[in-house]
Amino acid sequence: MSSNSGSRDITAAVVRGKEQPFVIEQARLRGPQDDEVLVKIVATGLCHTDLIVRDQYYPVPLPAVLGHEGAGIVEAVGSNVRELKAGDHVVLTYGQCGHCNPCRGGHGAYCRDFFALNFGGVDGHGHTAITDAQGQPLHDHFFAQSSFATFALAREINAIKVPEDAPLELLGPLGCGIQTGAGAVLNSLQVRSGSSFASYGAGAVGLSAVMAAKVAGATTIIAIDVVPSRLQLAMELGATHVVNSRETDVIEAVRAITGGGADFALESTGRPEVLSAGIEALGGLGMMGVVGAPKLGTTASFDVNNLLLGGRSIRGIVEGDSVPQVFIPQLVTLYQQGRFPFDRLVKFYPLEQINQAAEDSTRGITLKPILRIAA
Repeated sequence: MSSNSGSRDITAAVVRGKEQPFVIEQARLRGPQDDEVLVKIVATGLCHTDLIVRDQYYPVPLPAVLGHEGAGIVEAVGSNVRELKAGDHVVLTYGQCGHCNPCRGGHGAYCRDFFALNFGGVDGHGHTAITDAQGQPLHDHFFAQSSFATFALAREINAIKVPEDAPLELLGPLGCGIQTGAGAVLNSLQVRSGSSFASYGAGAVGLSAVMAAKVAGATTIIAIDVVPSRLQLAMELGATHVVNSRETDVIEAVRAITGGGADFALESTGRPEVLSAGIEALGGLGMMGVVGAPKLGTTASFDVNNLLLGGRSIRGIVEGDSVPQVFIPQLVTLYQQGRFPFDRLVKFYPLEQINQAAEDSTRGITLKPILRIAA
């Protein structure tokens, strides 16, 4: 049930209509209940999913407070929180119920209630936790957090404790975009040492996959994009080859580089023609992971016999199929060891410049914007 107990004034970026800019508003957030944690947000990543929800590719009810790559410090906890306490540093990740078969099997990204918990705009009881300055409800609980705000409510299951010596303002994107690219390689595709890997798209997700492929020991790592600066960065982060798909036939190039086709590939652009080309460029027994999110109803085509006779496969992947409590700390350790330098992808903006950050992300100027919210 909703309650005003422990409620507080917050500042939040609100989307009030389809394809409308974010508006910085004053609002009020109720206190934590049950297994919830109240988190003072230090910084939050801006993800492609925030923008496609703003533009209503997915039917999230508006007006809403979005944001789903939050990082911050626990301020208060509900009565049923067992392990987290005030002062803990946490990264906020996706919501899951924790008790359906996929969740119990370590596949919370495929929770039976995933869409409702992450895109429903309310909590599990159908309530919102935020009201605007006029006392009207704002849809929230976006990815079980709504972190485009100075404070956010999460559940203990999606608030991941991280070491206090790690740079907290940098870590939010580990909760979604970075976790998606790296997890697709390490958890879902299970890229092998000595294998070949192709990343279709060299944005934040695609380059996270490139870095993870290097960690996994892939010896041929190909980044495909149309932006020369991204391809240059890919080479610096671990790619052994790059392909500009505006200048080169991608299928021919990947087959030539790998000697017949890629063992593993990841499509992160959400463009069906890119996915179709990537499937064609797989080697025998090759596996294509799909993380790019186009509009609902988008279809792609492929030659069924090419898939069948080569033993190739296509795998849809959500959130890198990760167990966040395990995987996010692993990524933090890899970063601290210098083996996963995802800080090379980010640019910081104050919350008040969220619309500029969104524009820069859409235009490809910034790979991964992070909004600084509190010192």
